[in-house]
Amino acid sequence: MSADKKYFGEGLPYRPLNRLKGKLIAIEGTDGVGRTTQIELLKDWIELKGHAVLETGWTRSNLMSRAIQSAKMGNTVDRLTFSLLYATDFADRLENQIMPALEAGFIVLADRYIYTAFARDWMREGDRKWIVDAFGFAIVPDLVCYLSVDIDTLIPRVIESGGMDYWESGGDLHLGEDLYDNFRKYQGRMIREFDAMSEEYHFEKIDARVSVDEIQQQLRSKIEPHLVKEVAKKPKIETPPSL
Repeated sequence: MSADKKYFGEGLPYRPLNRLKGKLIAIEGTDGVGRTTQIELLKDWIELKGHAVLETGWTRSNLMSRAIQSAKMGNTVDRLTFSLLYATDFADRLENQIMPALEAGFIVLADRYIYTAFARDWMREGDRKWIVDAFGFAIVPDLVCYLSVDIDTLIPRVIESGGMDYWESGGDLHLGEDLYDNFRKYQGRMIREFDAMSEEYHFEKIDARVSVDEIQQQLRSKIEPHLVKEVAKKPKIETPPSL
């Protein structure tokens, strides 16, 4: 059993954490930094080492994913609604995906965690204590790896991978004269928020300015010590004896 799991705030009184045997590993970083690619590589690597893995991420809740996508399509969601939609999405995934997997001893890889919600809310001039308290039911991860990048490195990657969208550019904040200007200013501020949180919450900082392979090696070096014997192993398929 894992005795070191704890809630970020008040927690869920009906869900004690002493049965959570697995490890919760969050990969954080701003939009377009390459989190999803790195998590896919990590999942394959961890499974090859014999561990069971659950991958989860924003807007993947069965309850909320369609509602969030529908709300964002109109480009009219206010700050409070934006934050509460994502908090509900996270709550559903925590109860129905993350906690059951941790109880079963899985390694849980989270593509973004509550720190993204903090940064996005603060960008929209939300009350810092309010958003932190709103996610008080979250479990503190065993490890947070922060993919750190500067804005001048980030922009070409985003353009090459499909371009900038309204929300990733903070379009609702009207920071610039066009989408590019909005993106640069918004993501620059997001990076500064992540840098500050990295110090406050003790993230493991990963240099994301380098190649995909180099980023992956940095991540593996941070994660490998957490792949202990207690986490769930993938079942072995026995080969029947030849006749």
